[in-house]
Amino acid sequence: MNTLMLVARREITTQIRTKAFVIGLLITAVLVGAVAFAPKLMGGPDEYTLGTVHSQQLPVQAAAPDAKIEWRAFPDEAAATRALLDGDVDAVLVDGTKVLTDGKIESELGVLLQSTHREAKLGASGVRIEPLQMQSVGADTRYQEARTGIAVVLTLVLFMLIIGQAMMVAMGVVEEKGSRIVEILLTSIRPWQLLGGKIIGLGVLGLINLGTILVVGIGASFVSGVAVDFPPGTPGIVAGVLVWFVLGYAFFATLSAAFASLVSRQEEVGNVMSPLTMLIMVSYFIAFYATSEPTGTLATVMSLIPPFSSMVMPVRMAAAEVPLWEVGLSMVLMAGAVGAVLAFGAKVYERAVLRTGARVRLVEVLRAR
Repeated sequence: MNTLMLVARREITTQIRTKAFVIGLLITAVLVGAVAFAPKLMGGPDEYTLGTVHSQQLPVQAAAPDAKIEWRAFPDEAAATRALLDGDVDAVLVDGTKVLTDGKIESELGVLLQSTHREAKLGASGVRIEPLQMQSVGADTRYQEARTGIAVVLTLVLFMLIIGQAMMVAMGVVEEKGSRIVEILLTSIRPWQLLGGKIIGLGVLGLINLGTILVVGIGASFVSGVAVDFPPGTPGIVAGVLVWFVLGYAFFATLSAAFASLVSRQEEVGNVMSPLTMLIMVSYFIAFYATSEPTGTLATVMSLIPPFSSMVMPVRMAAAEVPLWEVGLSMVLMAGAVGAVLAFGAKVYERAVLRTGARVRLVEVLRAR
């Protein structure tokens, strides 16, 4: 294990000192911060469509001159409820005493309605009046938009990190094999130590990138005020992302190293990595679909099947509530798949990494003794 960690430390120190890594990390931090501030910088004036049932319109426009307000009158509460559930209006004032909403009302709109209601009543009577009653006619969907946004971001982040780190592992293996450095290294250490150290070292670099994205993104969200829309359980989502990245990276990076050990030239890496790249792409597309249909049959089933679960399950956890037994089962299956791939990848790497020259066929490697 000491030798394994020595190899991992070598990979970390070699890569972390390069200008490309430092500049890439800084660019990532700046882009993530910009994304967190984008809603505030690019957002236009607030727009609300409000309804009335047997009520006078409140002077909301006077209280919020920059907002765009549209009023609609409904004959009865049933018609107003249908409009709310269809998304045609944001809130409906009924009988001048209560406000109907679909889920919990947006905080800014709620304060605006309460303040203008109080001012209108005080101006008319000069006495203390009761605040408007807030009544939801549908499920609490206040966090759904934020959940979907987080899920989309996680999909892109996991895809870019996993495919980027897996390709880095493959290029490193081919570089060592093509320059014959691996022959010197294997005189002192075992193949599994070299392979494991490379995977761990480059995985730590991936965690540094992911940690930077999470820290900068969450910090910038708090500064910009976007974090108030984060759903409950966000810390659990963040922790889950870290775990799933480790599992997904271990799976794909091991296969990358195994496939890359079959070739000796950098130009051949793309061809030998094609099946694995396609597998990552399929996982990405399913995960992206899960951002809009997290409880659908496809997303539910694929979030349990390795290696697709490494991207689909964290996206489902961000986009919707997922039963704990599904999360646990998915992790167990993915961990088992990682163990199987580690055994397979170590065998292929050990048998192929010293065979230079023409591309080695995977079948030949598996048959070799």
